[in-house]
Amino acid sequence: MTDIGRLGLGTMDMNLGNKQSSIKTIHAALDAGVTLFNTGEFYQGSESEMVTGEALKDVKRENFFLSVKFGVLPSPEGGIYGLDVKPFNVKGHLTYSLRRLGLDYIDLYQPARQDTTVPVEELVGAIAEQVKAGYVKHIGLSMVDAETLRRACKVHPIHTVEMNYSLINRDIEKELIAAAKELGVKVLAFGVLGHGMFSEKVLETGGFGRGRIPEESLSAVNAIKNIADEKGVSLSQLMIAWSLAKHENVQVLVGTTKPEHLLSAVEALKISLTKEDIEHMESASPKRLFAGRGMRNFVFTDGKMMRL
Repeated sequence: MTDIGRLGLGTMDMNLGNKQSSIKTIHAALDAGVTLFNTGEFYQGSESEMVTGEALKDVKRENFFLSVKFGVLPSPEGGIYGLDVKPFNVKGHLTYSLRRLGLDYIDLYQPARQDTTVPVEELVGAIAEQVKAGYVKHIGLSMVDAETLRRACKVHPIHTVEMNYSLINRDIEKELIAAAKELGVKVLAFGVLGHGMFSEKVLETGGFGRGRIPEESLSAVNAIKNIADEKGVSLSQLMIAWSLAKHENVQVLVGTTKPEHLLSAVEALKISLTKEDIEHMESASPKRLFAGRGMRNFVFTDGKMMRL
């Protein structure tokens, strides 16, 4: 039986410019049985929260689970310039999100990243105060290591840890996934398509974003596409199936503003992969291939961005 609970819809690209399509996508997800929605106060300069809130305003509150990230500081010209996860400011971030979303509480609230100068114990403690006040149901973390997750769990139960995970970035397999399972924490994987690398568009153009990708990366995409063709599924569907097949405590986040893409992802839940299939895919695609650039290549210290 298809476990729809292992799939969530990410709203990073939803904004007022594509509002109607985005709302249709959220409603299509609900109709398909998807109940997990993931947004962030900084997505599209807060427009994502506005659109998500509008799409969910007439939906019974118990029929969806909303995850919200906070802390990233966007700049007027686009992009981001820093991070604010100071414990004192948590309540303010939360209040703005509640207003934009039109909700009384958020199911899962989490810092978008960690600041190396902010002890995770203090940060989790500040969010726990909002749990006690009834404005937050569960606490999450994003992009942390196993040790940080363990420290956080000593302060308050952590519901979910959101992590970058794909066929070409399997760092969390070293310690994080095992630690999360031991602690009873769910893992929500984002970037499972290699942040756009595993797509038909890359095969058509030889690149994405601002340029071409290295030949080694393009060869890996071609190899995986051949496997997908053998199974009669799309490249993106195969990537989702791989992410889910390896670990039972992993959920997958799919980001799209188009209903047809969301429904395609739902179909991926029906794909069964054997141990041999997984080994075949991983041998065809070495770890740590080029996968674009973005916020995942930065750490934050005292609120400032530092390139890795």
